[in-house]
Amino acid sequence: MRDISNFEARLTDLSGEIWSKIAKIDEIKGRWRGGLRLSPHVLIRLKKSVLVTSSGASTRIEGSKLSDLEVETFIQDVRQRKWESRDEQEVRGYYELLNNVFDAWQTLSFSESFIKHFHKELLKYVEKDERHRGEYKKVENSVMLFDADGKEIGVVFETVPAYLTPKKMQELVGFTSTALEEKKIHPLLIAGNFIVEFLRIHPFQDGNGRLSRVLTNFLLLKSEYAYAPYVSHEKLIEDNKENYYIALRRSQKSFGTEQEDISAWLDFFLTMILMQSEIALELMESEQVESLLSPKQLIVWKYIQSVAEAVPSEIAKETGVARPTVNQALTRLLEVERIEKLGAGRGTRYRKL
Repeated sequence: MRDISNFEARLTDLSGEIWSKIAKIDEIKGRWRGGLRLSPHVLIRLKKSVLVTSSGASTRIEGSKLSDLEVETFIQDVRQRKWESRDEQEVRGYYELLNNVFDAWQTLSFSESFIKHFHKELLKYVEKDERHRGEYKKVENSVMLFDADGKEIGVVFETVPAYLTPKKMQELVGFTSTALEEKKIHPLLIAGNFIVEFLRIHPFQDGNGRLSRVLTNFLLLKSEYAYAPYVSHEKLIEDNKENYYIALRRSQKSFGTEQEDISAWLDFFLTMILMQSEIALELMESEQVESLLSPKQLIVWKYIQSVAEAVPSEIAKETGVARPTVNQALTRLLEVERIEKLGAGRGTRYRKL
């Protein structure tokens, strides 16, 4: 396990691209925090949607077959369900744990007992995992690769032996806690390092991948990336599943060598966080614009988004919106920097920024 001084030294070798992604993520973090005007109603709707999407995506990464629609339907009538499949048991535990993280992250402290408690909650409905919920593994659990039919076709990577797991987890959690408190290392690098180390150890008999994604959400929120509950990190991982495993493997195979290097994983991890933050910014700006426009002005805005550029007379003709209303919409959209004005006089045109 790398100690903090060695990890700090290795940061000087990270590529400019990685640092650039961190800068972009933090810029959007500031814009979200400083410019957020989304209504509580919109935020509640977004969070409910993300809980379903994230629960479905995270469990599908591990082999579940439930679609988002099936997840949503199951969650809505779970109290009436007496019999649940393994997929349903897993998605129910994920949904409830992630919801608790979104609601109570400010009151939770990062520790081994906290991680074990999360694992217990994650698997509390999964009957096959009853004996080892919240307990570190007692036998080896190499990560296997399966084909589309669920047939085992190889080993992705070997994990830390069971007898070393308590020691390695103590070191990892201590490393991470100290680094977060001292704030000498950027929190995104601390989070990325924790996840790749956690998955290398694979401390629990089952549920490690799912738990790592819950913990990612927690660490993002603890580091004030407040948009985490409104854009699904898990869905981005699912959509890039092949690259996810490639990045993990490239970094983890260097562990224990003289040239330990987690840059491949950090690059992937930060790419996902950047995509998440960019989607959050789009949501924020879209909702802000829509809240500023009347229904007819909104028609103008939607038309402008559908064409390369347009003149006011064309917009009025194509949308059926009166010319004065078109002008009002254009003025407002210029004020909030959603469109730009091209030319002057009768040749004035407008296009989406």
